[in-house]
Amino acid sequence: MNQSGEANSYLYLFLEPIREFLEDDEVSEVLVNGPDQVYVERHGRLQETPVKFVSEPALRAAAGNVAKSVGRMLTDEQPRLDARLPDGSRVHAVIPPLARCGTVIAIRKFKKEKLSMASLIEFGSLSADCAELLSTIVKVHKNVMVSGATSSGKTSVLNVLSEAIPGDERILVLEDASELQLQQPHTVYFETRRPDKNGKGEVSIRDLLHSSLRLRPDRLVIGEIRGGEALDLLQALNTGHAGSMSTIHANNPLDCLYRIETCALLSGFDIPLTALRSQVASAIDAVVHTARLPDGSRKITHISEVLELENGNYRLRHLRRFVNRGRDGDGKMTGEFVGGGELPGFFEDARTFGFPLREEIFRQG
Repeated sequence: MNQSGEANSYLYLFLEPIREFLEDDEVSEVLVNGPDQVYVERHGRLQETPVKFVSEPALRAAAGNVAKSVGRMLTDEQPRLDARLPDGSRVHAVIPPLARCGTVIAIRKFKKEKLSMASLIEFGSLSADCAELLSTIVKVHKNVMVSGATSSGKTSVLNVLSEAIPGDERILVLEDASELQLQQPHTVYFETRRPDKNGKGEVSIRDLLHSSLRLRPDRLVIGEIRGGEALDLLQALNTGHAGSMSTIHANNPLDCLYRIETCALLSGFDIPLTALRSQVASAIDAVVHTARLPDGSRKITHISEVLELENGNYRLRHLRRFVNRGRDGDGKMTGEFVGGGELPGFFEDARTFGFPLREEIFRQG
């Protein structure tokens, strides 16, 4: 057994009641809502289990031991835990009195098999035409935001997009908790740090972003944009760091741009809205939107190009989108990926870079 496996076995001792789910490859997420309620996610659907912890003190002790084992603290002074296990699985915990039902733990499990464009096509998450378009967008150094709701597959899609980055580029990866696994040899990973018990020593995504710009990146890959670091990212993208990518929570591609705008306003700088929107529209070239459908499946529903502002408002050109056709006899969502009827503004750029796109990809569906 490797060191990661040994470390996980040690940690699983603290979480013995849910160990079977942590070792079950079909379970993608484990949700503990206090000592008496445990849910798991299988194939995109939540299921309640009969599993219970002995008591709230036992559950809280287990969460505290997990925190200590990965060098974090979970105390009355720091009642929230954001960490990752040795195998890459992500853990978040909140203890009472913040959590009224008792200690709450969410474990998003690390996938042993790495997703690829080919596997997403096989799963029906995107089409071959979409894969060709996405690969080209990355190869011609367009800045990409992957948007979607919680658990819609944003990080997985970001990982897949990174496949198309050439192996001779220097990539800096910035995350709150390391999840991304890029295959390129010249990849440097950074991770944020929470403050200590005295409130000191915090290193945020914004701090890492400042450092990364002095470390000669060819591309920046940021796990998720949540706050004022959005403004720093916009400035970086508008000053020569083309081909960078990140994720953000949003309900649709247009909402993605408004979310970036809102996060940038949290930077503390007083920026005229028109100037900020101009920066957003100039910095972001494409939005890749993900969604979890009612049947639990995850799909890339939109690949959209960001256009110039019109009367101060954002505009998008949907290059490919998923059209829902309802459910089949087994209750699974059916549909197809269709073109938007217009060529992207970077169509000729792709040819110049040596990655010509087929016009039929964009034909009206």
